[in-house]
Amino acid sequence: MTDTASAHLKAAKPTGGVDPTAGGPSDGRYSEAVAVEAADVPRGVSERSTNGSTSKSRTSVGRQETRGKVHALHQLVAVASKWPLSVIVSAAVLASAAVAALAPDLLSGSDPLHTDLLAAHESPSLAHPFGTDQLGRDVFTRVVHGARLSLFIGVTATALAVAIGVTLGLIAGIGNRLVDAVASRAFDLLGAFPEILLALVLITFTGTGTANLILAIGIAAAPRFARVMRAETRAVRGSEFVAQAGLLTRSRARTVVRHILPNALRSLPVVVTLGLGTSILGAAALSFLGFGPKPPVPEWGSMLAEAHGDLRIAWWSVVFPGAAVTVVVLATTVLGRYAGHRFERRAQL
Repeated sequence: MTDTASAHLKAAKPTGGVDPTAGGPSDGRYSEAVAVEAADVPRGVSERSTNGSTSKSRTSVGRQETRGKVHALHQLVAVASKWPLSVIVSAAVLASAAVAALAPDLLSGSDPLHTDLLAAHESPSLAHPFGTDQLGRDVFTRVVHGARLSLFIGVTATALAVAIGVTLGLIAGIGNRLVDAVASRAFDLLGAFPEILLALVLITFTGTGTANLILAIGIAAAPRFARVMRAETRAVRGSEFVAQAGLLTRSRARTVVRHILPNALRSLPVVVTLGLGTSILGAAALSFLGFGPKPPVPEWGSMLAEAHGDLRIAWWSVVFPGAAVTVVVLATTVLGRYAGHRFERRAQL
């Protein structure tokens, strides 16, 4: 029995000389190998689980960002659906004009001054969407680049008119009866003349050029803003909160700056929007008459002046610059009237 048991024990020993039932160094090496193998298994599992959780977190973050963008788009569509179609189209027109003025190369990468006499008076095509003029210049490129100077003149002249009109209107509104009477008669006298006619008279004294054109249009448009500012200042000045503020504050200048001026300017953005279109139209008209920028500088009015003689043989060189002026002026008028209606509704509430 003893020999048989010892034989069974020898047969049960693993190959390689490692006996799990025996002590000694072989038992320690076997235990270390088993421990390493046991430790390797959960390490790989943990790495796979970590990678899986990371990918899931990235996917969830991406889904949240997509949902946020979709929600913002839905909100934008909901707000835009409340606006009339004419207002949306006008806003898109002004946005396109702003892009053309600030970054014309995004819409046309050609040189507006490049001439090609062999391609003169070519009709609209894929290569030249608006055709070419008498010197072979691309009309589309010149219309796009002309937006910068045309809008610059209109915006700068309107800003000048607002500055002059607000100052004079505020002085007339807070002044005594004599100052108010004299200023009101002056505003009425200047307002009786069309702005473009008054600008034409002024520019004959100042001379031609972009700076003189801005100055003439700004001074001619100032009475419009002065009358509005004077009326709003008188209305705010007679309100109760201004009277109470005057009792609490001894400084009249502080009352004017902190209480009268901010409230009197509330209706001015509506008039500014309408006046911007008038300034752009006046700048184009005076440039057409030769008082603005000189050719070959691309500007809508000067482009009309250059091409008006070719209307019969190359209508596109006149129609497209004129259409640019018309569309931008109509867009500002539509937005200005819409803003005026909204302001009136809020004032009635």
